[in-house]
Amino acid sequence: MNDITEALLGFELDDDHGAAQPRSLERTDGHAMCAMAFSLEWRCRHARHTDQRVAPKLNLWRDILPFQIEPDLMDKPVEHVANHRFAPGELIVPYQSDCCFNLGQRAFHRRLRKNHPVEPRAGRFYPRAFIGGSKGIYPEEILPFRVGSVSEDMLCCDLNNPLSDKQLDLSVRILDIWEAGEEHGGSCNDVAEMITHNGPGMQARWRGHATDFWQDLPFARIAGEADGAFYAMSRMVSHVDSTASAQMGHLYQRLLPPGGRILDLMASWESHVPREHGCGEIVGLGMNAEELGANPLFAEHRVHDLNLDPTLPYGDTEFDAVICSLSVEYLTKPFDVFADVARVLKPGGPFVVTFSDRWFPPKVIRIWEELHAFERPGLVLEYFLRDGLFDALETWSMRGLPRPADDTYADRRAQSDPVFAVWGRRT
Repeated sequence: MNDITEALLGFELDDDHGAAQPRSLERTDGHAMCAMAFSLEWRCRHARHTDQRVAPKLNLWRDILPFQIEPDLMDKPVEHVANHRFAPGELIVPYQSDCCFNLGQRAFHRRLRKNHPVEPRAGRFYPRAFIGGSKGIYPEEILPFRVGSVSEDMLCCDLNNPLSDKQLDLSVRILDIWEAGEEHGGSCNDVAEMITHNGPGMQARWRGHATDFWQDLPFARIAGEADGAFYAMSRMVSHVDSTASAQMGHLYQRLLPPGGRILDLMASWESHVPREHGCGEIVGLGMNAEELGANPLFAEHRVHDLNLDPTLPYGDTEFDAVICSLSVEYLTKPFDVFADVARVLKPGGPFVVTFSDRWFPPKVIRIWEELHAFERPGLVLEYFLRDGLFDALETWSMRGLPRPADDTYADRRAQSDPVFAVWGRRT
């Protein structure tokens, strides 16, 4: 089972549930409530994947837990962890061959979005409304489907959950337990659906074939302004909330070698590396000298525009690890940059890329905005796979954590910013 679950879920929920709390999890007429963390691990041909989701409020009288793992959770205390391995199709609806079918090219509604024609691309996901009216699909359906392959006159459309044929390892941790007050109404949550639908699985290729992210000018951007001019003004702002930053820190704590020399790529005034990590030296490479100079972790820093010159100003095998935090979506020459990261890394050194769902709109590449959030790790995986310079590839996601009460967006977003990561090691 996933060995980073405990480190990444090292947070505390606000205790506002009253003084007398149940000691263990029970289904009672009093409606036991709980908070749980779910870690779903699965593999595809090219990578290992871990998708984590926190459910801060489950009603065990009403909500549905997978029956295979429920007995391992009942009568258990806070911090108890239950694990179960699900065979393909056991946790969710198994793969169905009749949900993968061919349609004529004309069945794809390219002009569904006004003033923004969309061409179907192999391996990509689209709302089902794009093939509404076909095979009993309602025109308003927004659940995603996958275009498996594209020919001159036909499309292969796959409506199956992308995890339907995968073995799934589920880890569940009890975070909190309390007695519910009187409730009226409410909805029923199917936990299996909550942790597997509309996201996890999209990171992997369809049947091992590379996803076509490369047409339609994927690296074009809205702003024509040069990056040097845009980043000339320092922006001492946090690009994710403090909870999300802490989750990034937990990940870096595990993956970065202590005592090693680390390159922070496309860096700013925050590196998200915990101060207690014990890194030997962190070197910053970014676009604004004032922001780089304000970073207390940097032993040295340098201004360098990777979109103008993707060659890193460092020697071969100079670093033990490289990180890129919340910036990969701005790269217009990602293949060149990833290849040069491999050059400056020592063999076996990790390259860790983290990102969320916030960015500077004028500078983000076109393809990034068009993708589903869980397709973006797939795009970054393709960067890693392009030249065969990295192995031991992994993706990770964290969603559902509560947003800090003092955060700027606390009145608009209840949940913390989601965090996604992709990493590999220099071959």
